[in-house]
Amino acid sequence: MLDDPSAPEAPMTAQDALVAVMIAVSAADENVRTAELVTIEQIVNHLPAFAGYDEGRIAQVSRIVFDLFSEEDGLDALFGLIRGALPERLRETAYVLACDVAAADGTLRDAELRLLEEMRYELDLDRLHAAAIERAARARHMTP
Repeated sequence: MLDDPSAPEAPMTAQDALVAVMIAVSAADENVRTAELVTIEQIVNHLPAFAGYDEGRIAQVSRIVFDLFSEEDGLDALFGLIRGALPERLRETAYVLACDVAAADGTLRDAELRLLEEMRYELDLDRLHAAAIERAARARHMTP
């Protein structure tokens, strides 16, 4: 009974948590842009961290993110899920992916910047490391 809506969802995996941070930063300004979706798809299709990942789970993770964004304390709950599923060694990876998605459309909006700031805090990232990651994302998405 794979389609049984009453069946509990599988727990969030580390790969799901990486997808969740990308979806969250894309949805932060309440407008998921095509460039951001394309970037998420490219990342999932090409990075070794997603080897063997069931891409069908992206829709499920997206629903979780959107559902939590609609709740009052949903962002705290989302970060709780992410921290619970994400090993410490992948926290910088999560931030790199979030920065790449945020920079994908060439504009960093206030809501995205606020979420990235919250993400740095919630993932307990070193401020200098985070600054280097942010600068690298800007450089990768620079246009002539």
